[in-house]
Amino acid sequence: MKENSDLHHKFISMVLDLAAENASSVEGGPFAALVVCNGKIIGKGTNRVTSTNDPTAHAEVVAIRDACKNKETFQLSDCDLYTSCEPCPMCLGAIYWARPARVFYAASKREASAAGFDDSFIYEQIPLAHENRSIPFIHVTHEEYNKPFEKWSLNGNKTEY
Repeated sequence: MKENSDLHHKFISMVLDLAAENASSVEGGPFAALVVCNGKIIGKGTNRVTSTNDPTAHAEVVAIRDACKNKETFQLSDCDLYTSCEPCPMCLGAIYWARPARVFYAASKREASAAGFDDSFIYEQIPLAHENRSIPFIHVTHEEYNKPFEKWSLNGNKTEY
């Protein structure tokens, strides 16, 4: 299938306009994302971290939530995600869970860092031993640690994902 670069440019232009508009408001930061399915926008999101006091309200997560709600599904395998900036580690995880077909982005993480949005410390924390992270992760042993997984495996009505 031949790529339609004009279409990608159109959606990137739209997402950049949305991000610039959001950067000029009190709603949040300079980020936006669109989820597109068959050439139609089915999800839209802008950064809402400060306006909602929700550190997970990044544009990509908001757009994924909107698209999944509108599509009534938790996977977006037949969709594309357009975002104003290369996704941060949290959004990257959300994207992989949502499973879009492709991700198109405008600014790089280096350009975001130059603008004051530097996620490099998170990337540096991931490979560290849990006890050496800036926020320690402490494993608590418990005899029933596997109980939720056992219940899940026995649930005949579960939806696999």
